[in-house]
Amino acid sequence: MGAAFAGILISDRWNGYNWVSRLKRQLCWAHLQREFQKMAERSGESQRIGQALLAEESQLFHYWHRVRDGTLARSSFRLYAGRIRQRIKRLLAEGAAYAPRRGDASERARTSRRCRELLKVEEAMWLFIRVAGVEPTNNAAERAIRPAVLWRRTSFGAQSAEGGEFVARMLTVVMTLRAQQRNVLEYMTRACHAARQNIAAPSLLPKLSDIEGHQLLAA
Repeated sequence: MGAAFAGILISDRWNGYNWVSRLKRQLCWAHLQREFQKMAERSGESQRIGQALLAEESQLFHYWHRVRDGTLARSSFRLYAGRIRQRIKRLLAEGAAYAPRRGDASERARTSRRCRELLKVEEAMWLFIRVAGVEPTNNAAERAIRPAVLWRRTSFGAQSAEGGEFVARMLTVVMTLRAQQRNVLEYMTRACHAARQNIAAPSLLPKLSDIEGHQLLAA
């Protein structure tokens, strides 16, 4: 993405993304749900905290789905989600203070460590509430890279750095164009023509008019 990245990143909690401001980052709730599920599958207080977090997550997405289908105003969603956020933050604080005891020290330590980690990036859990158009999961991105994963698995990948770079660029072009419902062959023809004429290649970015139209529909 480069150091000049100025967009909004929707990602998992991989440390490699920590350089992005939490004000511009949305943690994927599909990954968060799996973290809560792991806690719920433990025993004792870990289980209680995990189950409570799952219940809050379920309520949050009940409201989110109503926003998506138009049966709940975003202003009301912000109000309800704000209350859920406070309850989740309180549960994470309980888990972070969860001291290990004899018999379940390992489970307690894992729960405590995970809750402390989540509290450090807690602000990045809620960007989708504040900013219209931001999704709460990175499912779209994971679906986009799935063809690359399948290609690598069936072809054993590229045999050189140049081949790897070519594949990465071509898959980026194809998936970016498909996301915009643009014709891949038409774009590649124009790109090859531009290269032969020594002029700038056509942009992969959507036209401003398309973005404005999408925002109008989303509003």
